[in-house]
Amino acid sequence: MRFGERQTSRWFFVSILFFFLNSYSGSAIVHGQQQGAATPSQQAPLSAPADPMEAAKQRQPWPDDEDFDSLPMAQSNLQPEAPLVGVLDKQPDFTRELIRVHWRFGDPIDLWVMKPAGVEKPPVILYLYGYPTDTDRFRDDRYCQRITRGGYAAVGFVSALTGHRYHDRPMKEWFVSELQESLVKSTHDVQMIINYLSSRGDLDMDRVGMFGQGSGGAIAILAAAVDPRIKTINLIDPWGDWPDWMATSERVPDAERPRYVTPEFQKQVAPFDPVVWLPKLAPRAVRIQDVMDDPYTPEICKKKIEAAAPKSAEIVRYDDTQALHVASYDGKAFDWIKVQLRPASKETAAK
Repeated sequence: MRFGERQTSRWFFVSILFFFLNSYSGSAIVHGQQQGAATPSQQAPLSAPADPMEAAKQRQPWPDDEDFDSLPMAQSNLQPEAPLVGVLDKQPDFTRELIRVHWRFGDPIDLWVMKPAGVEKPPVILYLYGYPTDTDRFRDDRYCQRITRGGYAAVGFVSALTGHRYHDRPMKEWFVSELQESLVKSTHDVQMIINYLSSRGDLDMDRVGMFGQGSGGAIAILAAAVDPRIKTINLIDPWGDWPDWMATSERVPDAERPRYVTPEFQKQVAPFDPVVWLPKLAPRAVRIQDVMDDPYTPEICKKKIEAAAPKSAEIVRYDDTQALHVASYDGKAFDWIKVQLRPASKETAAK
């Protein structure tokens, strides 16, 4: 990372602040249940009191009715709290915000919003990397310069049961063992994040794309299939084809594999297989980049995912990781999706 001493220290203390605020939320919910507090619809808009205990008293319980059998949000009732802005960092080429969003009990999300300097209402690209990566890359100035270059906003976060969102669970419960929860929660999160971004008023929400890698690629497929606001997706080694993936992926520990190939487990995750949802993305722009020596998405899965993609999808294969790195050097990995979100020539001329 290229952060200097003062900058690194600032992000560290913001993270500590968010940790304590998350801790207060649990005690606040118990307090509200004991005292019979007003429902969220009855509550006045929250301010940001200086006293943390006063903040805790103002918090109310979330409704517990999220539907893990449905990817669209219609059957779920997630109520967002007011977002908490941690830091606004202004660089010569971009601004970077660290924002905590929260719509599910005990599961706050650190959202990184980067905007190019001097661009009014830029198009937006969501970035979701695969399990088990966290959000460290969004602290890197050079990375943020690359993803905002050309006048594009970038929004980074992690999926459910990943990074800072994995806590208060026994170690045997993790992203793959709870795959249905991981996929459905994260797909709901993408829709809620787009809702939040729409409410800001400083982004072009008619041009939204999503970049996903690994499990993030699988979630990008699911989210785009149920949310037409996502106009294009760019994928690297997306997970999918669950029967073959569970049987052969090196991401699955051998000791746990027998459980995941059972008919019971496969029946649970089958409705959330990207292979099922990919055909629904036509006629939107889709690009799939497959690295053939990637051990986490086996070749048999890559072939089935590619076969399920819309006929208009662009498929790119790399022999190995080094070939991908060469093709992606200096932000080239992000160029394709940026081109898809450019305004049409007539629209540009009108402006």
